[in-house]
Amino acid sequence: MPKTEHSRSRKTRTSPELRGRVWIDGPEGTFIGHGRVVLLERIMEHGSISKAARSMEMAYRHAWDLVDSMNKQSPKPFVAMATGGKGGGGASVTDEGKKAIKLFWRFHKDLQEFLKKEKKKLRFYQRDGRGKL
Repeated sequence: MPKTEHSRSRKTRTSPELRGRVWIDGPEGTFIGHGRVVLLERIMEHGSISKAARSMEMAYRHAWDLVDSMNKQSPKPFVAMATGGKGGGGASVTDEGKKAIKLFWRFHKDLQEFLKKEKKKLRFYQRDGRGKL
């Protein structure tokens, strides 16, 4: 998976940062979160759970379990699967899944804007030019 803004080394920070992540819990635990949304986007891109999993360096079984969990917890499935055969199987993200992706990224954007605004409250903890508090 590509590195995110959250994977930066702590040693390179010169001032405190507020960080946060969005996820939605369902009756079986995590329903949708960053990794699951990226998986849905990769399924849209590749048309296959196995190819999507490979692109994320994720085991197929884990990807399938995540898709199964989302489909079971949603009133309508997020991913439609076609069985294999001569032409092979495939998977596609449903309209319901696409709505979930958009909603997740809207929540993510709103959270990032909130954290950016709230970071101003940490001014008391800024370092001076010599690295001292």
